[in-house]
Amino acid sequence: MNNIPDTPRRRALRLRDFDYSQAAAYFVTVCTHHRECLFGEITDGKMLLHDPGRIVQAAWQALPQHYPHVCLDAFVVMPNHVHGIIILSPMENVTEDLAGAGLKPAPTGSPTIARRHGLPEIVRAFKTFSARRVNAARTAPGTPLWQRNYYEHVVRDEDELNRIREYIDLNPLQWDLDRENPRNLTTRNAPIP
Repeated sequence: MNNIPDTPRRRALRLRDFDYSQAAAYFVTVCTHHRECLFGEITDGKMLLHDPGRIVQAAWQALPQHYPHVCLDAFVVMPNHVHGIIILSPMENVTEDLAGAGLKPAPTGSPTIARRHGLPEIVRAFKTFSARRVNAARTAPGTPLWQRNYYEHVVRDEDELNRIREYIDLNPLQWDLDRENPRNLTTRNAPIP
């Protein structure tokens, strides 16, 4: 708890009492540290990835190899952030091959029970994997790549899922209006319509 007067409090971004490991679709946005444009540039409404952007894209695409209950949907790397949809499938639909993932379970004599990781762990892993690889490529170990937190939204129905997919797909075309675009600093703190 923050008991120091006049110090800003971090606002909780997650829904209170919501189980982020349950089967659902989640819309996730992760921004770079200080919203630095590292991943590429938008030209004629298309995202042209630089090496760090390709590394980030590969780290995202590798998530199902680490988390068998993860299915990936729409995704885009922007100059200073990423948008993606992560779908956590029900555990009964997951057949986990731990040895194929490079892990060896302890010999207990009982069947392997897949551990269900929640969205915070999955996003943390994505940020860690991608930051290590980007920092290795730019010979800047330990340099922050991502902001401390991330934005998430629990997708409530198929119509909303389709609207979010369209938003992600059209995001590069909207870059000039994007609140994350450094040229739009004055609108960054404005409320989202």
